[in-house]
Amino acid sequence: MLPAKRALRHLAALVLAVAVATVPAATAHASDAPTTGWNDYSCKPSAAHPRPVVLVHGTFGNSVDNWLSLAPYLEDRGYCVFSLDYGQLPGVPLFHGLGPIDTSAGQLSAFVDKVLTATGAAKADLVGHSQGGMMPRYYLKFLGGAAKVNALVGLAPDNHGTTLSGLTNLLPYFPGAEDLLKATTPGLADQITGSDFLTKLNEGGDTVPGVHYTVIATKYDEVATPWRSQYLTGSDVRNVLLQDLCPVDLSEHLAIGLFDRVAFHEVANALDPPHATPTTCASVFD
Repeated sequence: MLPAKRALRHLAALVLAVAVATVPAATAHASDAPTTGWNDYSCKPSAAHPRPVVLVHGTFGNSVDNWLSLAPYLEDRGYCVFSLDYGQLPGVPLFHGLGPIDTSAGQLSAFVDKVLTATGAAKADLVGHSQGGMMPRYYLKFLGGAAKVNALVGLAPDNHGTTLSGLTNLLPYFPGAEDLLKATTPGLADQITGSDFLTKLNEGGDTVPGVHYTVIATKYDEVATPWRSQYLTGSDVRNVLLQDLCPVDLSEHLAIGLFDRVAFHEVANALDPPHATPTTCASVFD
């Protein structure tokens, strides 16, 4: 039998391997993928879309692969679009969002400042997938982001943590497993329901004044579970279930952020409420 510590390391490696396997094959070519015009620091917001949009990738994502569909979608609609890498671990290329989430929020803060300086805009809008829809709330609440952000749109955000379809409930049966997870991939540990990070984030309320919040969830989510835990409570919150917009939409956790144009249409509505149009199954053709 393997020693306990060695066995736990194999368990952690297996969890990481399974998670990585769920990332689209395009990730392997992230360094070769074009950004097709986004992250253009000469872009100046228009009168119609006066705020730049900052895209915040999810766990195991990066600034390119997570946004190969949504970035061009927004750019084609006249937005200045930017994306960042955050939560990098030493020696782990391409797969980000694994570092401590409070540190990642500091990286987001610096990036938003960079974008606002380049574009001359007073505020930005944030659109995040998974961890990328939750992590910015720390920036808004604790790092002064509320003064610089108009709206936060979360696609399948794990706002109140995740049970990973119940898998995290098994951690107590593996002594030392949670400590190992915290030591090797703190960004994953921070997202477990009931973590110290999430307790601090959600204490005193989910939202802060002055920011418009939208959550877009799918009932087929197998990662940010239970899916209703993604919803926020507050005076300026819109919680949306994708299947209420299009009952035949089968998108799960990855698809809602990577290529679901029904979800993308609702993102566009959240970024420009005065010109919002009904989101339906036909929105895939918009």
